Amino acid sequence: MDPAQQREETLGDRSAYAELLQILSVLQWILTVVFLGPVCFLLVTWLVFSPLWSLLALYTVWLASDWKTPERGGRKSLWMSRWGIWKHFRDYFPIKLHKTADLDPQQNYIMGYHPHGIMSIGAFCNFGTDSTGFSRMFPGIKPHLTTLTGNFKLPLYRDYLMAAGMCSVNHSSIDYLLSRQGPGNVVVIVVGGAAEALNCTRGRHTLTLKNRKGFIKKALVHGSPLVPVYSFGENEVLQQCLFQAGSWKRSLQNVFRQWIGFSPCIFYGQGIFSSTSKGMMPFRRSINTVVGKPIPVPRTEKPTEEQVETYHALYISSLLDLFNTHKGRFGLQESEALTLV
Repeated sequence: MDPAQQREETLGDRSAYAELLQILSVLQWILTVVFLGPVCFLLVTWLVFSPLWSLLALYTVWLASDWKTPERGGRKSLWMSRWGIWKHFRDYFPIKLHKTADLDPQQNYIMGYHPHGIMSIGAFCNFGTDSTGFSRMFPGIKPHLTTLTGNFKLPLYRDYLMAAGMCSVNHSSIDYLLSRQGPGNVVVIVVGGAAEALNCTRGRHTLTLKNRKGFIKKALVHGSPLVPVYSFGENEVLQQCLFQAGSWKRSLQNVFRQWIGFSPCIFYGQGIFSSTSKGMMPFRRSINTVVGKPIPVPRTEKPTEEQVETYHALYISSLLDLFNTHKGRFGLQESEALTLV
């Protein structure tokens, strides 16, 4: 065989193997997000009535002493955040992190992540793992990705979330991270939350932000600079079935959001091994996460409504500037704009 042909075949084999690893890495993550919670619930239920109930009893005793950990900085596993599987996860889309300014490791920050998308894939990859180089870009800074408090009430599932670097998004947790963990902490909040997920669709840039001001108040109380973050492509990797406002299906989604805290989006992507068929795998679309410049915030023990409004407007202005500055770079038209609701 000609040496050139042999090299070409070898490169082709490596490319196919790398693609397979990428598919498997994303598939395991999707299955984990969708099914790990219910599986943990069923496992705990089975243990209650099994001969191994004593193991559950021991875990329950330990759980009682560990109950507040999600509100006390969590229990991130650096080993897990550096798993090689996350590099294949990153390369599937691919996902890239872009820095526009340095962050001072002697300060604590609040990052607002936008948009939520269906599953906040960019948020997890950039701030839950180190596959995109966060620790290299921002030395001395520790990101804490926050999620719904209810997720930490499910035994076993909570331990996986904490190992993946997640913390509770409630008041106590944010206060602890910004005041009792020392400097160099970044609290990452997906500001739009479940409400924004229901409006997520490809080709649109709609953010639930107009009335989201709690994170602004927290920044003022602790004097922590605000950092806007926008992920171009987050809305493009999955598509959901959008139900008409007022329909029983949309009403049911809203009931879930109000009572349970999450929105049961009916989503789809491509097939596992085929980009032309529908399936649960995300589309291969680039996600470019741009970290904006910090907005200095004065420490104010009891901020007034006027102060909160002022810095909320300043934050929105900074986010709009971030979006408009970089949208052309990442394939959007100049006419495309953010819509805030």
